Amino acid sequence: MHATSHTINAMLSENGEAKGNYRWLKGEWEAYETAWHTGQAIFGLLEAYKITGEQRALDASLKAGNWWVGLQFPKGHQLEGFLNAVHGDKMGELINTTTITDGTPGLFLLSKVTGDNTYANVATNAGAWILDNLYILDQRLSYNIVDGKTGEIWKTRSPHKQHEGLPFDIKHVARPNAEGYLWLDMYHHTGQERYKKAFLEICDKLVADQSPSGFWMDYEPNDPAKGRVHGRFNTWNAEALVEAYKLTDNKDYLESALKCADALAGVQDRTGVIWYASYLDGNHDKRSPCGSCTSFAGILWLELWHLGYDRFEQSIREALEFTLTNQFSENHPDKNLAGAYYGIRQRSKKNGEMQLYYRDINTAFGMRFLSEIHKSAFKE
Repeated sequence: MHATSHTINAMLSENGEAKGNYRWLKGEWEAYETAWHTGQAIFGLLEAYKITGEQRALDASLKAGNWWVGLQFPKGHQLEGFLNAVHGDKMGELINTTTITDGTPGLFLLSKVTGDNTYANVATNAGAWILDNLYILDQRLSYNIVDGKTGEIWKTRSPHKQHEGLPFDIKHVARPNAEGYLWLDMYHHTGQERYKKAFLEICDKLVADQSPSGFWMDYEPNDPAKGRVHGRFNTWNAEALVEAYKLTDNKDYLESALKCADALAGVQDRTGVIWYASYLDGNHDKRSPCGSCTSFAGILWLELWHLGYDRFEQSIREALEFTLTNQFSENHPDKNLAGAYYGIRQRSKKNGEMQLYYRDINTAFGMRFLSEIHKSAFKE
C-alpha cells in the first residue's frame, strides 16, 4: 500500500510519466529513460491493483499508459510506428531500443486489465518497427541506437565508453534486445507467427552467446574488459529465456536461464542485496545497493522455484527480507521517498560534486516482486 502511494504521489508526474532519478542532495527529480521507467511503473501498479483492488492504482496506470501512447511519432514521419523514447542523461535525445522494449510488458498488461487494446497496439507497432528496421536477421541482433531527430540508425558507432578505442564489433552496436520479451507479447496479442519466430531466434542467440560465468559479457551494459556485471541486464535475458521455455518446452532455454539464476545467487550479498555492479573476480561496487536488481532477481528465482528448483529458496527469502526491511517509512520527512523501496546509486564528478540517487524503478520492481510473493505458495 505504501509503495502504491509513493508511486502515485511522488514517482509519477501529473502527466503520468515516471520522474526517473531523485537527486537526494538537491531534492530534485531528473528524467532518465522515461519510457521504460514509466512502463515498469505501470507493470508494478497493475500487479498491486490485482491484489488490492485499489482504483487509484488502476487510474494512475491509465494516466501513465496514455502518456506512453503519446510518444508515437506522427503519421508521415520517417520513424512512424516507432516511439520518441529518448534516453536522457549523457545520451540526451538518442533513442535506445531497450528503453522501449523494457517498458512494454506493462502496456500489454494494461490492455488485458482494461480491455482497451490501444496500449498493446502501440507497443506492437513499435515492436514491428524494430523488427522491420533494426533487426539483423543473420546476426539475430537488433541495432541499439536511433537518432530521433535525424532518423539515423547507428550501425557503426556506439555511445558507450566501454567500446571506445576498440576494433569495431557488431556487438558494440547491436544486442539481442530480449528485455521485456516484446516480440513474444506481440505474438500473443496478434497471433502472427513472425513475432514468435523472431522471439525464439533471439533466445537462441542468448543461449549461444552466454558466457561461462552465466552472464552475457559480450553485451553492454556488462563490461568484459573490466569484468563488470550489470545488476539487471542479465536477469532480463534469463526472464525471456524462461518465457521461451514455457512457450516451447525446449530445455536449452531453461538450462541457460538456470545458469544465469545460479550466477545471480552467487553475487547476492549476505544482506540479500544485489549491487548495481558486481565483478567476475568476486568484488562489488558497494556504493550502489540496488533494490530493483534485488527484486528482479527475486522474481526470476521465484519463477524457477515454481518450476521445481527449490535451490533458490534461500535467495528468495534473503531478497524478500532486504526489500521489506529497507523500505522507506511512510512517514519519512522527505515525501519524495516516503513508502519507496530502497536502492541508491552514488557517483562522484570530476569537480568534486557527489551525486546520490534514489531511482524510481526500485519501487516498480519491488511492487512486482512482492505481488508475485503474495500470489504464490511461497511462505515467509
